[in-house]
Amino acid sequence: MKKAILLIFGLTLFSGLLFSQQKELKVLFIGNSYTYGYNLAHIVSIMSEGTSTKLITRKSVIGGAHLWEHWNGQRGLETKKIIAEGDFDAVILQDYSMSAIQTPDSTLKYVKLFTEYNKSFGALTYLFNTWTREKVPQYQAEIDALYEQAASENGVVRVPVGSAWQLALELRPSVDLFTSDGSHPNELGTLLSASVFVRSLTGELPEIIPSLYRIEDAFEETVRLMNHNPEDAEFCKRIASQVFTAKNK
Repeated sequence: MKKAILLIFGLTLFSGLLFSQQKELKVLFIGNSYTYGYNLAHIVSIMSEGTSTKLITRKSVIGGAHLWEHWNGQRGLETKKIIAEGDFDAVILQDYSMSAIQTPDSTLKYVKLFTEYNKSFGALTYLFNTWTREKVPQYQAEIDALYEQAASENGVVRVPVGSAWQLALELRPSVDLFTSDGSHPNELGTLLSASVFVRSLTGELPEIIPSLYRIEDAFEETVRLMNHNPEDAEFCKRIASQVFTAKNK
C-alpha cells in the first residue's frame, strides 16, 4: 500500500514538475471573422497545453476588418493600444481575406508598419497566410506569393494556413473546411488552422490532438468550443506536420 502511495505521489510530483517547466508565450491575434470564428485563439491556447510552450492568447478583431483599419483605429478598434500595453511575445496579423488579391500594396504597407511597431514593444510578427475562397482555388498561389514577399521583406514568420487547407483538400477532396458561404472556416477548418498556428508558434504539436475542446466560464459552467471525431483531429495534425515539412524542403 505504501509503495502504491509513493508511486502515485511520485507521478503527481513528476507531472507537476513538467507543468511548471512549460514555457509561456503571450500571443495577440489581429484580424476579423476569419480569426474569431469558432474560437480560433481559444483553441490555439488549449491545444498548446499538450506542448512544451503554453500560448496565452488574446485577440483584437471585428468583422470584415482590414489591417489599415486596425492601424488607424477605425470602427472602435484599439489594436495599437493593446499591443503597446500587452507585453506580447508575438503578434499575428490577419488582413482582409481578399486583400492579397485586390489590394496587395495595402497589405504590404501595413505589414511593414505593424512589424516595426510590434518590434518597438519587443514582439515578433507572424503573418496569417489565409486560404482562398472555395470557388476560386486558383487564387491560393497568388495569396501565398504575397505573404511570402511580405515575410521576406520584413524578416517575419509566415504561418502557412492556406497551404495546409490546400494540402488537406488535395489529400481528401471530400473534406469540408468551409461554412456554407464558401469563405469562413467551419469547426474543422478552425481546428486545422489552430494546428498550424500551434506548430508555427511552439515548433511542435501535441502527441494527440483532442477531438473535444471545452472551457469553464466565469460561473464554472462548461462551454463546448468544438467537437470532432478522432480521425479528423489526427488528419489535422498530419496536415500541419506535412505542410511544415514541405515548407522547409
